[in-house]
Amino acid sequence: MSETGLTAEETDAVLDALSAVIEPVQLRFLWRPKLKDPTDEMVLETAFNGHADCLVTFNTRHLKEAAGELGVRVATPGEIWREMRGGKSETK
Repeated sequence: MSETGLTAEETDAVLDALSAVIEPVQLRFLWRPKLKDPTDEMVLETAFNGHADCLVTFNTRHLKEAAGELGVRVATPGEIWREMRGGKSETK
């Protein structure tokens, strides 16, 4: 895993830890259509309805503007990883 510096086993451990604390999100407000790509709509709605602080995705280009309008920050996994390790993020 060159992107994170973690081994496959370490990545599995992180994903296992995340899956232990994930909570289902009920979609209460539908904002469609808000995005050019209709397949991204559910991602944005889930982040908003789940009161997410940040939407972590490689697809920042399609989601950043609309998510910002709803008060949800968008960042790449690399940006979040650097923040977690004490580095500065380029996205605020």
